Amino acid sequence: MANPWAGEVDLVVDGMQWRAKLTLGALAELEATIGAGSLVALAERFESGRFGAADVLALLAAGLRGAGWQGTAADLARAEIAGGPMAAVRAAAELLARAFALPEALG
Repeated sequence: MANPWAGEVDLVVDGMQWRAKLTLGALAELEATIGAGSLVALAERFESGRFGAADVLALLAAGLRGAGWQGTAADLARAEIAGGPMAAVRAAAELLARAFALPEALG
């Protein structure tokens, strides 16, 4: 089970359970690929509902790599995510929120 205080989010990809997490390395990789200018800009896109499928894929791929997954966003685009697109969006938003939330905000 994922530990929200550690920034983890459970995600099932192609039948395999992962504890996705935006590590510092995953965040740096995400920042380089999102085209939003900054992670704050990406968070603002999610908060305002102006995010796209590419944002979701980039966030999930970065979080999965933080969990040791070796795939790419293109691999993830072809994968089956348990719960479908809505579960993917929810997991991406949770990853982003948990990466920057203070522990008392999660509690």
